[in-house]
Amino acid sequence: MTTNQHFQKAPVHKQVQWTQSWYDPALKSLNGILDVRRANLRKIKRDESNAAVTRDEFIEILTNDHRITVYQASEIISSLLRAERIISFGRFIQINQKAGDV
Repeated sequence: MTTNQHFQKAPVHKQVQWTQSWYDPALKSLNGILDVRRANLRKIKRDESNAAVTRDEFIEILTNDHRITVYQASEIISSLLRAERIISFGRFIQINQKAGDV
């Protein structure tokens, strides 16, 4: 029988480093789905700046495309919010254009 005392917990700086290493792949995935949303808005002649993705859809994209757990995807999204790389209003998410680089 294996208990938790046999597993060593990763140091905090390693956990932060792991989460931040997912910023670029997560933002690329988000940008890809936002491009589809912008195209849909363009078809119906609406403002493309209103394109957004729900948090649940973004988590699903991360788990399916990058094979990570739902918990890890949520940690990445929370970290992106704290770093102000994405904007969250209600349950919707957009890329923060003021942050720049994507």
